[in-house]
Amino acid sequence: MFYLTELGNRLKEAREAKGFTLDDLQELTKIQKRYLVGIEEGNYSMMPGKFYVRAFIKQYCEAVGLEPEDIFEEFKSEVPSVYSEELPEQLSRVKTRKTIPAKDSKFVEMLPKILGAIVVIGVAVLIWILVSNSMSNSDGNDKKNDKPSESVGYNESNEFNEKKDKVDKKQDEEKADTSDKKDDKDKVVEEKEEETEQELSVVSSSGKNSTYELKGTDTFKLKVTSTGSPWVGITNGEGKLFFQGAIKEKDSQEMDFTDEKEAVINVGRANETEIFVNGEKLKYTISPNDMTTQLVTIQFTKAE
Repeated sequence: MFYLTELGNRLKEAREAKGFTLDDLQELTKIQKRYLVGIEEGNYSMMPGKFYVRAFIKQYCEAVGLEPEDIFEEFKSEVPSVYSEELPEQLSRVKTRKTIPAKDSKFVEMLPKILGAIVVIGVAVLIWILVSNSMSNSDGNDKKNDKPSESVGYNESNEFNEKKDKVDKKQDEEKADTSDKKDDKDKVVEEKEEETEQELSVVSSSGKNSTYELKGTDTFKLKVTSTGSPWVGITNGEGKLFFQGAIKEKDSQEMDFTDEKEAVINVGRANETEIFVNGEKLKYTISPNDMTTQLVTIQFTKAE
């Protein structure tokens, strides 16, 4: 038979001050109830491995609002030295970055048309030079033969102007066509953005459990912020742990669930916890003042 140690008594008093039963603490920390009893009684031999003693005590402290390092220092004589390993770091939060294709460069898009315009202008300049030379030669021959040359020069100059007008008109048409294509492309992008506007809606709510559905988007970024010092546990739908522990006031935890189908947020004090989905603040269906301990599930359906 085991009796409460000084450390176990201190932890139990903190638990009861929070109004938590051993069942509540088991749900918050995901530590089996028999291990929680073992911690309070100082029965460390029943733990699954020596490293778990310090890990479980640390999680117990965070859940009831105690500072783990202060507790370890104060009761270091009660924690066997063979169980002094530190709790490994929480699973690294996975961050993915979605690669968004850049828009085609406007310059690259118009480069073939610009080169075509340059060629046309070059041909026009060459024609102008040839016409000028021809006019000069004609003037010289006419002077020798005493024949007027005004009519020849006028016709050739008029032909050049007509060709230049055609070139200018073609360039204007190409610019207008490019502008129309850009407007159509922007319109398609705007329509696509409107079609993929996200929707976060309530599916069900019962007791302390509430379920939401996220759809209309291909991204699921979760952010949990603190206005006090709540304990929070976050897993995916298969129970994989993304975060577990207390969040200090004004701090936050951010993680990417884009590749997951579900996020489960176990909140110890909902009145001190705010949840954001892709920047949109989630509204509790159950009043956080009436039910401080809540289990929030967000089901994600990725937009096609």
